[in-house]
This record gives sequence, C-alpha cells and structure tokens, in this order.
Amino acid sequence: MPKYTPPLRDIHFVIHELLSAEKIFASLPAYKEVDKETLNQIIEEAGKFASEIAFPLNQVGDKEGCVRRDDGSVSTPAGFKEAYAQYVEGGWPSLSCDPEYGGQGLPQLLNTVLYEMLNSANQAWAMYPGLSHGAYECLHAHGTPEQKKLYLDKLVSGLWTGTMCLTEPHCGTDLGMLRTTAHATSDGAYSVTGTKIFISSGEHDLSENIIHLVLARLPDSPKGTKGISLFAVPKFLVNPDGSLGERNRVSCGSLEHKMGIHGNATCVMNFDGALGSLVGEPHKGLSAMFVMMNAARLGVGMQSLGLTEVAYQNSVAYAKDRLQMRSLTGPKEPDKAADPIIVHPDVRRMLLTQRAYSEGARAFAYWVALMIDTELNHPDDDVRKDTADMVTLLTPIVKAFLTDNAFTATNEGLQVFGGHGYIAEWGMEQYVRDARITMIYEGTNTIQSLDLLGRKVLGDMGQKLRKFGKIVEAFIEDEGVRKDMQEFIDPLADLASKVEKLTKEIGMKAMMNHDEVGAAAVPYLRLVGHLVYAYFFARMAKIALTNKASPDSFYQAKLFTARFYFAKLLPETAQLIRAASAGSKTLMAMPADLF
Repeated sequence: MPKYTPPLRDIHFVIHELLSAEKIFASLPAYKEVDKETLNQIIEEAGKFASEIAFPLNQVGDKEGCVRRDDGSVSTPAGFKEAYAQYVEGGWPSLSCDPEYGGQGLPQLLNTVLYEMLNSANQAWAMYPGLSHGAYECLHAHGTPEQKKLYLDKLVSGLWTGTMCLTEPHCGTDLGMLRTTAHATSDGAYSVTGTKIFISSGEHDLSENIIHLVLARLPDSPKGTKGISLFAVPKFLVNPDGSLGERNRVSCGSLEHKMGIHGNATCVMNFDGALGSLVGEPHKGLSAMFVMMNAARLGVGMQSLGLTEVAYQNSVAYAKDRLQMRSLTGPKEPDKAADPIIVHPDVRRMLLTQRAYSEGARAFAYWVALMIDTELNHPDDDVRKDTADMVTLLTPIVKAFLTDNAFTATNEGLQVFGGHGYIAEWGMEQYVRDARITMIYEGTNTIQSLDLLGRKVLGDMGQKLRKFGKIVEAFIEDEGVRKDMQEFIDPLADLASKVEKLTKEIGMKAMMNHDEVGAAAVPYLRLVGHLVYAYFFARMAKIALTNKASPDSFYQAKLFTARFYFAKLLPETAQLIRAASAGSKTLMAMPADLF
C-alpha cells in the first residue's frame, strides 16, 4: 500500500524562507493580517485532510471508478461523497474566495498549497472541487449581478459544484469549429443544444447542483473563435430565491472509459434545449472562459506537483527497504543478504530526479501563486501590471513543464519499484496512468509551447521574457561575487544568455516562415522551464549555504539536490537548444503521402 505524508518542512521553507510571503502579504491590503502562524496552521490542517481523508480513497477510486445508472445519474466511488461533505464542512472550498460571497478571503498561495496536497492524496477526487473553484473564478470575473447572486455563494460554500464544457466530438483545441448552439427565449434566457465530450465532473452525486459553463454559438455569431459565447447552464434550474427548481435538459450520455483518474466522472454531456444565461458579452465567451482555463492550467500544474511528490515519497521508502545485490564499492549492510537498492547510483539518479522536479515545481508554482495575489491586490498599478505580465508568461510553463516532469517522475518511480511497480497494489502504476492525462487536457503541452513562444514571447517582441530576464540578471549580479555560489551562478548566467540568443534567432526565422515557431516551440518551452528552475535552485542553494552551520539536515539535503539538478538535469538544455535551432526543414520536407 502506498503512503503519503504532507511535505510540511519544504512547504514552509518555500513560503517563508524562499519567497518571504509574509512580507509580500504585508504590502497587500487584503492580506496584511495574514501572518506566519496563520499560514502554518491552515497548511497543517489542509495536510491532515489530504492525508487522512482523501488519500485512503485514492486506490478505492481507481479500482471502483464511477458508475452511470440507467437514469443518467452517476455514482462516485465509495467514500467520495462522504469525503466531499467533510471538505465542505471544513470550509475548504471557500478558502481563497471573496468574503462578499461567503469566502474566507485568504491568499491564492494558500489555495495552491491545499491543492498540491489534495492532488498528492487523490487527484481524481480533487478534480471535483478544483473545477468548481475555476467556475467560481470565471463567474466572479464575468458574471452578471444576477448570476453572482444565484450561483456564487453556493459555489463558494461547496454546496454546488461547477464544470467547463468546451470540447466536442469533432473539435478540441480548435474551438472555432464548435457546433453547440444557443437561442434566446422569450423570457430572456437561452436554450442551449449540443454535445460536449471529456467533461470532467460532468455528473456526480457529491453536490445538489452542478453549474455547467458552456461555450456555444448564437444564431448571428461570426465564424471562428470570435463567434463563441459563454453560458451558465445549471443541472437543476434555480428559482429567483435561490432554491432548486425542476431538472434542466442536460444529461450525461455516457462515461468515458479512461487510462487513469478513474474516480473522476469524465462525461459525454448532452444539452437538449437546456436553459441557461449568457455570461459576459455575446461572442466574447472565449475570453471569459479563459479565466477558468488559465485557472485550470495552473491547477493541472498542481496535479503534477502532487503526483511527483507522492511518487517520490513512495520510491524513497521502497528503495531504503528493498534488498537487491551489493553496492559496487563493497557491502554497505553486510549483516543482511543484500544491500538496499538506494546504494546503487542509477536508483539514486531516479530518486534525485523525482526530488528535484518536486522541489523545483513547488518553488516555481508557489511563486506564481504569490504573483497572482500581488496582481489582484497590490495598490500600485505598475506592480500589478508587471506581475500580471509574469503570470501570463509563466502559466503555459507551469502547465507543460510540470506535467512533462511529473510523467518522467512517476515513470522513474515505477522503475525504482521494478516488477512491483507494475503491480496495482503498490500504487505506482496508478500514478503513471493518472499523470499521463495532465500532458493532454487544458490544452496539450504542444499548445502551451506554441502559446509561450508565439504569443507570450514573440507576440510582444520579447517584452515579458525580458522582464523575467531582469529578475534573473539582478540575482546573478547580486550573488556572482560569492565564490561559494559560482557552481550555480555560472551555469545560470550561461543559460540566460543562450535563451536570449536563441529567442532572437527563432524570431528572425519566424519572420520568413511561421513553421519555424511550430518546430521550435516544444524544446523552447522546456528550455525556458529549465531557466526558471535553475534560477530557483540557485536561490535555494544560497539559502542552504547561508545555513550550512545549522544542525537542521534539511539545508544539507537542499544543497545536495541543487547540485544534482545543475549537474544531471540542466545539461538537457544543450540538446534542447540544438533541437530548437534545427528549424522546420527536416520536419516539413517529407510529403504527407510518404508517411
């Protein structure tokens, strides 16, 4: 049986020592009362819920899956409903929500920590409240006063849940092709008709109502993405006083049979003249939905961090216990039949890869969450603009780089377990299966790469990237004089220079041939992802070196991990630069009929 212990020590390190979150909160009027003690107490309680309530249901959910009944209703696995009721009772859905609608008004950073631990514990279960929080954010930003009054307090409390309905059988990423329609009714509502697929949490028994956010076309809509509108379509119609009315004409046509995340109901949803209300302006639905989509992309990053962490924890426990052969430098435990496999260099490579990807992801993702808090709450317009630019630039990297790394980390975990990793009872093969979807949904990682390079970097002539580059440059200038930091500063500076040079090179090529962007995008995103991680590992190494005399072995381990990252993982960037520079010719030269 797998195990999970919330990594509180590293969480505290990132929040308090690396990011100095309390100082940031002191500059934000909404959070000036949030102190270290408050943060730690909430994080500790969140860890208890994740490890004691959600985690024991992870393998149950994978084994049982969801069941669609003849009437179209869906039952979740044993214990899921009860766990969700405890989640609601504990006030967790309202953690970072607006107090005007019953929220606790706490920072997004806390919500991010909560979801890391929930996803380590049970990714499939965590998707139900996770999507609901995204629906809340979308309606909070773009809903009408009437929609906010009807829906937000119920979503904030967790009494109701939410979904986003984008994909159709014939179109996924290319939403300009969608066919779902919406027609105005005589009473000001809209009748929505169409079929959506791959709808996570589309139908279930956890909440008394589900608010579907549905993309559809009005009769007079322009073609393409400029003709898409967004509608709030409830499972049960809502009366003016907030009570539930009759069942709406929306139903689960079937459940998808999936590789992983079996405990989450991934549905084919049929809208047969279902009544809903327009969210935002007509034909501007995609921009409104992007609030939820971007929240979901950051949320998928948290899924990946969670899976990386729990896979690492179980791999380490197994490697310390499993006896196999002798160390190449002589027996380490001669009183036993063999040495534990943690003595073998390649097992250590796999474990340290998992650890580095977990610790790098935590530092990066928490920093982005803290910037979101700053973007939404700082009194200075320029600060809000700068942090908004950083969040815009880094969101596709959080989604794609973290998910790629999570799939690597879970696979490495399975390999550490050997044959036992392939057996369900140990839990590792589930983590591999669950991690694989993260590279696909909420925009495939190739789409994220195109978004980063095409829109976020070349789209503004590198302006946002230069803002991040200045952050890195300032750190290099400050710490470059320290002799004990050279092993981290030198490769960081070298990589920053090469990213700048490569970006200019791709930009010049793209002026002549847009395929150059498509050919370079995926290695380019990983390259910039490594630049971000190198920056954070250098910062973490600085803190560890400063505390090298501390009796706390945590700092020693942090330094070992940073050195491993720079020595064994960062060299991937050389290959990535060559691949991105190689251009599109060898990809596009072969005629399609020769494939």
